[in-house]
Amino acid sequence: MIKRLLVKNYAIIEEVKIEYSDNLTIITGETGAGKSIMLGALGLIMGERADGKTLNNPNKKCIIEGYFDVLAYDLKDFFEEHDIDYDTEVVLRREITPSGKSRAFVNDSPVRLPILKALSLKLIDLHRQFDTLDIQNEAFQLRMIDALANNKKTLTAYKKLYKTFNKNTKKLQQLRDQSEKDAKEMDFLLFQLEELSTAELGVDEQEQLESELATLTNAENIKQTLSAAYLQLNESEQSTIGSLQDISLQISQIAGFHKGLEKAYARFEGLIYELEDLAGEFSNISENTEFDQERITELSERLDLIYRLQNKHKTVNIAGLLEIQESLENQTKGFGDLTNQINSLEKTIGEQESELREIAKILSERRHKKTDFFERKVHEMLSELSMKHAKLQIDIKSLKELTPTGLDQVNFLFSANKGGRMDLIKGVASGGELSRLALCTKSLVAGAIPLPTIIFDEIDSGVSGDVAQRMAVILKKLSRDHQVVSITHTPQIAAKADKHFFVYKEVVGETTKSNVKLLNRKERVQELAIMLSGNPPSEYAVSNAVDMLG
Repeated sequence: MIKRLLVKNYAIIEEVKIEYSDNLTIITGETGAGKSIMLGALGLIMGERADGKTLNNPNKKCIIEGYFDVLAYDLKDFFEEHDIDYDTEVVLRREITPSGKSRAFVNDSPVRLPILKALSLKLIDLHRQFDTLDIQNEAFQLRMIDALANNKKTLTAYKKLYKTFNKNTKKLQQLRDQSEKDAKEMDFLLFQLEELSTAELGVDEQEQLESELATLTNAENIKQTLSAAYLQLNESEQSTIGSLQDISLQISQIAGFHKGLEKAYARFEGLIYELEDLAGEFSNISENTEFDQERITELSERLDLIYRLQNKHKTVNIAGLLEIQESLENQTKGFGDLTNQINSLEKTIGEQESELREIAKILSERRHKKTDFFERKVHEMLSELSMKHAKLQIDIKSLKELTPTGLDQVNFLFSANKGGRMDLIKGVASGGELSRLALCTKSLVAGAIPLPTIIFDEIDSGVSGDVAQRMAVILKKLSRDHQVVSITHTPQIAAKADKHFFVYKEVVGETTKSNVKLLNRKERVQELAIMLSGNPPSEYAVSNAVDMLG
């Protein structure tokens, strides 16, 4: 609930402070005195836009501060989510500088405007003409029905299980996605592994194949060259070996005449033998080298396979391919089968879904049982508030898929006039009708759910007499369980105040300022009497005001 509001340098307000009652706070004042300005200031700490034009003194910044007791609202998760220090007393502050820049704070921590707005909506329920009220919100409508149906305990158990169910459902989808991804990746790895395994690569195979292919593709040249070399060495008329043998014969005849010549002669003889051996090798290689196109094709295809695999796997030799093959084998062994996990989780989810549907059925049955009661009570209360032809119909549709609140979709249908078409509240209710409908519905569930501070802006517009008195009684009853603030021009409502503030304007020098004061009993009598008969009030009005206050 809001404890106090501090407004500095806003519009025609220089500085005011309001200490609210925990129950019913009433604000009255002359037309144009500044009641709407107070709501405008409150709107700033609820995240509404602002600019430098709202400043009373254009050279000073505007400050709006709201102090709230949030012990009953269970907001710790909200504060943790947005990384804000939590305390049971929360201060919302808005500052607007002369340049028009705006800053927002929660407990002195700077926050973005959407966060301020989200938090303020949990603390203040502001009802103004043509506002979008939470009475139009499907989630809040369902919340009211659940409050009347005493579904709190069952719904808490349902939500707890649903949270686990939802978490498991997401986990199951993740496992399925992972399993599908693994299967695709495994297929790819197995394809690569099979390709390498089928190739049956040998460590030195590439060098051998390349050497053999080089020999076969040059077979004719090798044969011709070696044959010519053999002939030149051994078979021609002027063969090299024959010439050397002649020289050897001549040297042998003089070898005994010189000591150093014997060794040289032995070496020369060895050279002849070596050439004879080389000539024989040339002959053998020439005779055994044959052009084989079929073998060339076979070798080329094998090497093409090796080159393609090397290019694919970004390596330059067979050793690198064999390392990749080993790595692929290890990777395929590392993949786990998620089938058992998926089957187990599917079974768990199925059991949780069955349990949730059973609980949802109980929730739904209780909701349906309370619809007639709720519709009847709202109709009775609206009749008392001069809306005797207004009707509220609760439409509950069954859903196929589970939601965080069960299997029901709740919509409030409304018609303000006799014979009018029932339709969603947002499309058919005026601002005043919305406010009265909100007053009736919330007063019915006030004791069952923690509502934020409810602020009504002239909810009594267009009513007087007995209707205003009945509205005052409803407001007073609502304020027993929740903090209510009402801006009113009706004395019957003002008389029910636990705290009564009066907004007024005063001229100071050349400027007009708006101010607020808390009325004592004597001042309240005077204000009520003026509201009853005008200013100055009649003696009868004063007497009536005394009676109204009791």
